[in-house]
Amino acid sequence: MWKWFKRLLLLTLFFGFAGVAAIVGMYYYIKPELPDVKTITEVQLQTPMKVYSADGLLISQFGEKRRIPLAIEDIPQQMIDAFLATEDSRFYQHPGIDPIGIVRAATVYIASGHAKQGASTITQQVARNYFLTREKTLIRKIKEVFIALHIEQLLTKEEILALYLNKISLGYRSYGVGAAAQVYYGKSVAELTLAQTAVIAGLPKAPSKLNPIYSPENARSRRAVVLMRMLEEGYITRSEYDEANAEPITASYHGAEIELDAAFVAEMARQELVAMFGEDQAYNQGLNVYTTITKKPQLAANDALINNLINYDLRHGFRGPIEKLWDQSKGEAAWPMQKIFEHLAEQPFYNVLRPAVVTQVNEKEIEVLVQGGKAGTINWDGLKWARRFVNDKRQGPPPKRASDIVSAGDMVWVRTEEDELILSQLPDTSGALVALNPQDGAIQALVGGFDFKQSKFNRATMAKRQVGSNIKPFLYSAALENDYTLSTLVNDSPINHWDASLGKAWRPKNSPAVYDGPIRIRVALAKSKNVVSVRLIRSVGIEPVIEHLSKFGFHKEDLPPYETLALGAAELTPLEVATAYAIIANGGFKVSPYVIARIEDAYGNLIYQAAPDLACSSCGPEVAIEGGAEQQTLNEDQGLATFDEQILTLNETEGTANKSEKINLTANSSEPYQAPTSKMAKRVISGANAFLIREALSSAIWGGTQNGEHWNGTGWRAGRALNRRDIAGKTGTTNESRDAWFSGMTPYSVATAWVGFDNHSRVLGYASYNANLGNQQVTGGEFGGRTAMPAWISYMATFLEDHPEQKKRVPQDIVTKTIDLETGLLSRSGGTNTRREYFEKGTEPTRYVPENQNDIFTNPDEESELF
Repeated sequence: MWKWFKRLLLLTLFFGFAGVAAIVGMYYYIKPELPDVKTITEVQLQTPMKVYSADGLLISQFGEKRRIPLAIEDIPQQMIDAFLATEDSRFYQHPGIDPIGIVRAATVYIASGHAKQGASTITQQVARNYFLTREKTLIRKIKEVFIALHIEQLLTKEEILALYLNKISLGYRSYGVGAAAQVYYGKSVAELTLAQTAVIAGLPKAPSKLNPIYSPENARSRRAVVLMRMLEEGYITRSEYDEANAEPITASYHGAEIELDAAFVAEMARQELVAMFGEDQAYNQGLNVYTTITKKPQLAANDALINNLINYDLRHGFRGPIEKLWDQSKGEAAWPMQKIFEHLAEQPFYNVLRPAVVTQVNEKEIEVLVQGGKAGTINWDGLKWARRFVNDKRQGPPPKRASDIVSAGDMVWVRTEEDELILSQLPDTSGALVALNPQDGAIQALVGGFDFKQSKFNRATMAKRQVGSNIKPFLYSAALENDYTLSTLVNDSPINHWDASLGKAWRPKNSPAVYDGPIRIRVALAKSKNVVSVRLIRSVGIEPVIEHLSKFGFHKEDLPPYETLALGAAELTPLEVATAYAIIANGGFKVSPYVIARIEDAYGNLIYQAAPDLACSSCGPEVAIEGGAEQQTLNEDQGLATFDEQILTLNETEGTANKSEKINLTANSSEPYQAPTSKMAKRVISGANAFLIREALSSAIWGGTQNGEHWNGTGWRAGRALNRRDIAGKTGTTNESRDAWFSGMTPYSVATAWVGFDNHSRVLGYASYNANLGNQQVTGGEFGGRTAMPAWISYMATFLEDHPEQKKRVPQDIVTKTIDLETGLLSRSGGTNTRREYFEKGTEPTRYVPENQNDIFTNPDEESELF
């Protein structure tokens, strides 16, 4: 016996040493192929980029993988217990590998010749997830074992668990338990029930097969396994097991919890991030991007543009149903309710519009089923607008009964207004609204179309359209640089110019075709006189005008070198126009628009800070007066700055906006980020010039008086709606009303609204309006003041609620003189037909009105000076 025992002992020792030698030999054989496990301590989880508003609301997220990294202390113990019970019950006892599991897997491999079983510990799964592929081969398994042993030497068990629970794939592009809780239940991990926790803990085995959304029965069976293992390990009681096992599978897909609708802004930020960091780093490094927009202005812009486009559609008639599901006139049976709702569930929806199916048509109302399972009634007030659309310039007669509009079986668009359903339709026309802070160019709100899902084309930044009269303030600015003043008279009379190249006369006309004769510059801009603009561009010269316009950021190639430039033939984007108006609003400084305020990495470290050039209207002395009435007297003792210099220290040198340079996160990670310092923006026009143009644009809002009668500027609707004296603005309409614009400014915000068709051949046309004179429907043409301005007014009405009316600020190099309103010359009388007018020092008139004013029109020399 002793002899056989010694032989057995020697044999055991031999095989033991041989086994150890084999393991050591195998280790050194594959060592060159093993990764450097130390890098796991520096690993960065692939986390999507998130885009936020300036006030911290999530706008969007981008990236292939959904992940919400969590510290181990932030993961509930119940979640940890569920994974330990199911995946690795001896996790805290073994050194990274489970010998029993390895023997079992090896036995299966020897018996079958294939690696069919894993028995991997959590540490081995971490090794595979971070360093290896999922292929089932013996060599991969061996590598996995060695890497797991290395990991256990480097990290604590808690650190390994954290890596595992944050990295593991759990289906639906969710990685880690934080993302899975959000994707399947719309909750944080701390809010999950035991049943929901067990569903997630059961997913690693086969995320697609056990998915609770696509395969609820498989998920239920797997959940029972997880709960039983938790019961066996003593993590839960029998009553907890029974209660959780009886719960239904409640998972449903939850996208990112978007808190603010600003998809066009998010896309702008995404494009800039890709340019700055490259796609891989932008999408996978967990960057948190904070934009310049905030909730209230952005929601105001959304509502303003959406409602404006819907209202345009209401004026132009009903284009008919989206689709006809059944036709009772042909004997087709109505669809059952369930089938209708299933069909509606497959349809898209846009903003406030939801698809609905008409189920019954009564005399003055219709009954509908709305997407989402709602049934409702649309009464006559929600229907009577729907005159038949004929074309952009014409609508049919007003409907008399509901059957004139729709039939049962029609699928239509509806919206809710004050808890009442209203028949609606997806707008045919497009629009954009963008608002900037004139002091630094920060985008305060931006909407590039009716709905990002409908069209991702950002019309605020990408749609180059003819600007019409929105170009005129910059032409008048050029005129002021060339010896014109606000009191200079220009002849507002028809122009008949023979164009030899065309072989016909060019006859630019006012719109409306009203001509006032000699008219002051202030009034001509306020009334948007086309022929005056043509005369000014002729007087100053096309090339000098283009040179001056380029100071406002317009590209010379976008400015046609013809007299049609005076009528707005230039094609510009709304953002370009708003940026140019910001120069007028801030006193003459060229600021650059920007949308990204700062960027933080996944750990909250600042890695980018915008450093915009800042307007410095407070750098020169100013005086202030109350309100904006024409008969004000300057109070030269007051001096008010328009920008708080304590916000940022300004350098006296000119600078440019912080550019989106390529940034390498890895290269810069070891050094703390040094935020750049803002600089003073470049002055492109004088403060006096900017002030005088603002003055004329204020008259476009408030009008004035002459010969005892009040006259309106083209922006009078804004004055009536907002009733503030610190606003100014300009309408714009192109030929045949293809484009409608309004750009306006306050001391706090500059905004541009545009409305038009993406199809350039279509015109905004004529429309019916919701006002009635007796039994007659009011109709009229679409133009800037009627079509684009309402969006601007709606936005500003909300934005200005938080901003008190500001006193007018007058540069020190501006003087006032009493002038005669008929001639623009100095007045001695100070009567009712005079006003105090502003002039840049040295440009004020020196001549007085003759006692017989008719004399000034009989002297040819004096006439040339006036006109």
